[in-house]
Amino acid sequence: MTDISHIQEYLKCPTPDAWIQEALQQEEIMLMDHAANEMKAAQSAMTLMSKHPVKLDLLNKMSRLAREELVHFEQVLRIIKKKGLRYQAMKASGYALSMAKHIRKEQRANLVDTLIVGSIIEARSCERFAKLAPHLDADLNKFYLSLLKSEARHYQDYLTLAQAYSDEDIQARVDYFLQLECDYIEAPDPLFRFHSGVPVPKFKYEKPAL
Repeated sequence: MTDISHIQEYLKCPTPDAWIQEALQQEEIMLMDHAANEMKAAQSAMTLMSKHPVKLDLLNKMSRLAREELVHFEQVLRIIKKKGLRYQAMKASGYALSMAKHIRKEQRANLVDTLIVGSIIEARSCERFAKLAPHLDADLNKFYLSLLKSEARHYQDYLTLAQAYSDEDIQARVDYFLQLECDYIEAPDPLFRFHSGVPVPKFKYEKPAL
């Protein structure tokens, strides 16, 4: 198994056990959202490429990342089909937006912040794959463990690029977004998704006694 201790140290909080338990109960939703996230990751990488067509380091890293994310998307689709499920689009969680709305507008700062957020999303995905894998069936276990190496590299690529395109040390900005991310992960969340927060218990309505 790929060592992801550096990712666990990078993130400010681990995935709550309550989220793991919910994911095991809602595997179909987890897989649907996982597939969507892989597609969005590829789209985000290609958007960065189109916005920065002369930044060769970024073009090379994002091109490889986009290809890998699309392969992962296809792999999740195959698993969904094998399980007899029907792939369908779902409402996205507020996870990425919770960080994206704090990204600065100025061009250079916008790029740096966007890359930092990308790094955090990849790191959380990797952490959740590792935490979920021991509880899954053989096929999913093998698949999720196989993703750890590439996801770990993706988070590092984003972070390396963020520092390369910044005029100053990015650590304070990284810490800022990591705290936003942790606040979201640890907060109650009524919508279960791959990057959602702590599941909110669904209480059954009981008619009061007369």
